[in-house]
Amino acid sequence: MVHVYNCHPFSSQQIVQVEQEPGLVCCGGGALFVVATGGCKVEAYSVEKEGCPLICRFATMGTVKSIQHSKIGDYLVTIEEKNSATYLRIYTNWRYQAEEKARVGVRLLGHLLRGASVRGGVQMEIIEIPLSERPVAVACCSVTGDLLVGCENTLVLFTLRRQNQQSLQNQSQQILQSTWPNTQQSSSQSQGQTSSSNQNVSILDFERSVILHLPKIKPKRVALCGGYVAVQTELEVLVLKLDESSEPKTAEESSDTNKADHLEDQADFLLLPRHQELLGDRAKDCDIAVTIEKTGLEDRGQYTLSYILFRRFTPDFFQGCSVEETQLHSLQLYPLFTSTQSASLEEPACVFCFFSLPNAGYLYSLKGGVELLSVYQYPEKVLEAVLTDYLLHVITKNALQCFTVRCAAVTARIEDPYIDTTMKACPPCSLEVCALRMQLFIGLRSVCVYGRHVILLSTADTDTPEETERTTQRRGLSRKWTMSSPKETSTAGHGWNLYVVDTVSPLTLYQEMVEYSQRYAESNPQAQSLRHLLSEAHLLLRASLLQTSGQQQHSEGDPAVSLQTDTDTAVQTDSQELEEALRQNCAQLGDCFSRSGQKDCHLALPYYRMSGLPVTEVMARNRPVPSSPHSYGPGFLFYLKHYLFEETEQCLSQEAADEVIDIFSQSEPSQLVSVCASPPMVNVSPARTMQILQHLEDTAGVSVPLTITMATMMLLLDDLPRYTQMMERHAEMLLVYGFIEESRLLLHGGGGGQHAHIRPTALTRQLAKSQPGLLVAAMVALHENNKVQLEQADQIFKELGCENCLQVDFWEAMLMASSQEAVIQELLFRVASVYIDRLANSEPPPTPSRRRSLKSAEDLINSCIHYGALYPWLTVLSPAQTTSSQHQEALHKLQSLLCGPSLSVGSVVPLLERLSEETLWGFSLHLLCSTRRGQYDSSIEKLLDRCPQAIIAYANHQLQDKNMVLWWQKLLPELCNRTRAASDNSILLAALKETLVVVAMETSPTEFLELIPDDGTASYFLPHLLTCSQKHLLA
Repeated sequence: MVHVYNCHPFSSQQIVQVEQEPGLVCCGGGALFVVATGGCKVEAYSVEKEGCPLICRFATMGTVKSIQHSKIGDYLVTIEEKNSATYLRIYTNWRYQAEEKARVGVRLLGHLLRGASVRGGVQMEIIEIPLSERPVAVACCSVTGDLLVGCENTLVLFTLRRQNQQSLQNQSQQILQSTWPNTQQSSSQSQGQTSSSNQNVSILDFERSVILHLPKIKPKRVALCGGYVAVQTELEVLVLKLDESSEPKTAEESSDTNKADHLEDQADFLLLPRHQELLGDRAKDCDIAVTIEKTGLEDRGQYTLSYILFRRFTPDFFQGCSVEETQLHSLQLYPLFTSTQSASLEEPACVFCFFSLPNAGYLYSLKGGVELLSVYQYPEKVLEAVLTDYLLHVITKNALQCFTVRCAAVTARIEDPYIDTTMKACPPCSLEVCALRMQLFIGLRSVCVYGRHVILLSTADTDTPEETERTTQRRGLSRKWTMSSPKETSTAGHGWNLYVVDTVSPLTLYQEMVEYSQRYAESNPQAQSLRHLLSEAHLLLRASLLQTSGQQQHSEGDPAVSLQTDTDTAVQTDSQELEEALRQNCAQLGDCFSRSGQKDCHLALPYYRMSGLPVTEVMARNRPVPSSPHSYGPGFLFYLKHYLFEETEQCLSQEAADEVIDIFSQSEPSQLVSVCASPPMVNVSPARTMQILQHLEDTAGVSVPLTITMATMMLLLDDLPRYTQMMERHAEMLLVYGFIEESRLLLHGGGGGQHAHIRPTALTRQLAKSQPGLLVAAMVALHENNKVQLEQADQIFKELGCENCLQVDFWEAMLMASSQEAVIQELLFRVASVYIDRLANSEPPPTPSRRRSLKSAEDLINSCIHYGALYPWLTVLSPAQTTSSQHQEALHKLQSLLCGPSLSVGSVVPLLERLSEETLWGFSLHLLCSTRRGQYDSSIEKLLDRCPQAIIAYANHQLQDKNMVLWWQKLLPELCNRTRAASDNSILLAALKETLVVVAMETSPTEFLELIPDDGTASYFLPHLLTCSQKHLLA
C-alpha cells in the first residue's frame, strides 16, 4: 500500500540554456553534462549556481551513446561510435577545458603520458580502453571510483589507480638524461616553470582487474558499489559480491551442456520464464553460471564470488503498458555511510539495490542479510527512476513523482545498537512508503539527480490526438494524485527543454509534514495516518543527518563541495537544526504511541527519551482534556512506570509527585505501593497520599506492602504511635516478605548494578533505631533474593552509622542463611577480622546505651554450622568473668570460628599477630591456630610451658585416632623430662599419671617397657605395666 500526502517536495525550477537538442544527460561533481543529439560534443553546466552557467565544453572522439560521471576521480566515461565501431573512453581533468584551446592528451589504458605533455602542467586526458567485445553499459563505483563495463556476455572490472605527477616527471627526467645527456639543463628549466600545485596532482589510470563471464544472459545495464556487482537484463536482475582473497582459489566452472542443447532445440518456441526471487545463499541456485577470469598485472590474490540476489520477472500486462514494454530499468546500487565512518573508509555501512518495472519498483538491502525493504506501486507507466538518500524520484511521460525510502531506517540500526530497545527507537524498515505531491511536465524522457537538484529532459509531445485521449482516460482511471499546474515550455520555440528542479530542504519538507499531520491530530489523535506521517518525517530527518555528516567527510571526492569555503560552518548549523527537529519529532511520536493500543504502546518510552523532555513536560502533554472521554493512555503509563521504577533518581516536586499519585489512583491503583516507594517520589505529600492509600485498602483489602507503605507515610508525618501500630499489624516474617516484594521501601538506587550508589530510606533509618532485628532479617532476605549486593548492603549500614554493630550482625546472619561458598568465605574473613579488632582494642566500659549483638556466641554455635562448639580445653585457658562481656563475646565467637569447619586458618594467622600470647586468652587463640594447622608437637610444648593443667584435656580431645601415637611419642617423654626436673610439681605428676593410664591401655607390655625411662622408679611404673599386661591377656 502506498500512502499519498499533499506535501511539496519541490521548491523551484530553472531551464538550462542549451543551444542544441540534448540527446544524453548525466550529472555529478556539481555539473550537468549534456550531449547534443547525434553530436560529438559534451557541454558541462554548473547546477550549483543560479542560471546554470556553462563551465566548459569539449569535443569527443566519436558519437556518444552513453555517458556516466564518477564522483571519485571526477572523470567521465563514455561509450562512443565512430565508423561503425564502438569505443570505450574516459575523460579526466575535463574541468581544465574552460578554454577550448587548452591542450588535450590522448593515450591508451596503462600508457601514462610522459615528457613534454607532463611538464606542461595539468591537461585533459582521453584514455581509450580497448575491449575484445562491444561495450553495452558502464557503471562507476561511488565508493572506490572503479569502473565496470558490461559487454555482450561479460563484465569487465577496471580498478582505479592514482599516480603522483611528480613521480612521473622524475621518471621522465631519468629517461631524458639517459637518452639525451645535453638536455638536462633545459629539462630542469622547464620543470621549474611548472607550479608547485600541479606537482601534487594525481594522474588517473585504470587496471583491468577481473572479467566475469555470463554466457546465459545479455546485460542491458550494470551497477557497481563497494565490491557489489549488479547486472540487469530485460526481465532479470543478478547481484554478486566480489571479494579479494589471499588464498588461491580456482573459479568453479559451471556448465550445463545438456540444458544448452535443449535450449537450442527449442529456439523456435517462445519460452516465458517463471517468476523467481532468490535471496542470500539461495541466489546461487539460479540457472545463471558466472565464471571468473583474473587479468590484473599485479599479483593481489584471487577473487572470490558469492551470489547475493536474483530476481526474475514474468512478462505481464498492466494498464498503459503492453507485454513487450514490460522491461526492467533504472538499476542502481546505492551506498550509505554512518555518521561515525571516516572518509577514508571504503566499506559502506549499507548498500541498497533498486530496480524497477514500468508499474512497480523494488528496493533491497544487501548488507547484513538480503531483505526486500519496499515495493513501489506506480499509478502509471514509469520511464525512469533515481534513488537518493531520502527520496525516490520517478518520471512518467508527463509527471515527476517522489516517493519516500527506507534506507535511513536500515542505516540507523547498523549505526546505533540501542535502537529497538527501551533507550532508542526508529520506525521499522517495513513501514509502508508514501508518495508526495506530483509535478506535471510535458514529454519527459530522462531524469538524473545531483544533491537536491533533479535534472529532467523533456521533448515535445508528438502523440496523435487518439493517443492523447487514451492517455487522458488512463490517467483518469488511475488513483487520484494531488497535482500542481503544469509548467509551460520555453518560449524559444523548440520542442525540448532541460530543467533543473530543486527539491526543498529536508527541514522544510519535515516542517510541512508536521503541519500536514496536524489535520489528523485535530480530528483523530490516534489515527494510523498521523503516526505514519510522523514516522516518515522521522526517517527524513535521520537520512538528512546522515547526509549532513557525510558531506564534510566525503567532500574530498567531490570537487564542487571542496570549492566551498564555509562548508564546515553550514554543515554544523544544519546538523544542529536537524537534531533539534529530530527531538521535536520524537516528542510527537511519543505522544502518538502514548495514546495507542497495547501493541505499540511501549514505543512511547524510547521516543520520549530521545526527545529529551523532562517528565513533567511529558505529563503535561498527556493530561486528558476535561471534556474528553479519554483517560491516560497505556503508552504514557508505561513510560511513567519505567521512569519511576527503573530509570532515574531525579526527585519530583511535591506538585508533580502528587499528580503522579492521582494518575495511578485513577488508572492503575494496584501500582500505588510501587509508585510511593519510587525514589523520585520522596517529596510526595504524606497526608494526601495516606488518604488515597487508606481508600485503596478499603477497596482492595489489606496487604503487607500496603501496610508498610502506610506506615512510611505515618513516619513522614512524625506520627510514631500510628507508625508503630501499623508495623505491629503483621508478624516480623510477613514484614520481611513485604520488603522482598517491594525492596524500594528500604533501599533507593542500585539500578546500575553492583557498583551503583544505594542509600537508605527514612523507614530504614527508623528500623535501625527501633527494630534492628527486622532490618537485618530484611537485608538478608533481599540479598538472598538478588535484590541487593553484599557491597551495597555494607554501604547502607555505613550510611546508617552501624558499621560496627548492625553490619556485623548482618554478616553473622548472612553466614546462617547463605549457601554461596564465595560469599561465605568472604563473610568468615570479615567477621574474624572484626572479632580480632575488638579483642585488640581496649574495650570501653559498658554503658546502658550500648547495644548488644543480636546473636550471642551460643546462639551462633547452635544455629550456624560455620561456628563450632568450643573445645573442652579452652575453658581451662579462658575462664569466665575475667574480662568485659563484650570482650568475652568476641573471644568466644572467634574461638568458635576457629573450632568450626569452614574458616581458613591461614587467612587469619597474619591478623592474629596483633594479639599477644602473654594473656591466656590470646595464647588460646594462637594455640588453636597451631592445632588446626597440625602443629601438635609445638602445641604440646607450648601448652606444657604456659598451662600444664590443660594438657590432659587438650590431649584427650586432639590426640585421637591417627594422632594417638603422640601420647607416647611426644607427650610421655615431655612429661617425664619435665617431672624429672621438677619432681614436686603436682600438676605435672598428675598429668604424667593420666598419660601413663592412656599409654598402658593403647600399647603392648613390650612397647610399654621400652617407653619406661631407664632412671625411672619401678614402683611408680609397675602398676601401669601390670594394667597393660592384664589388658593384653584379656585381649
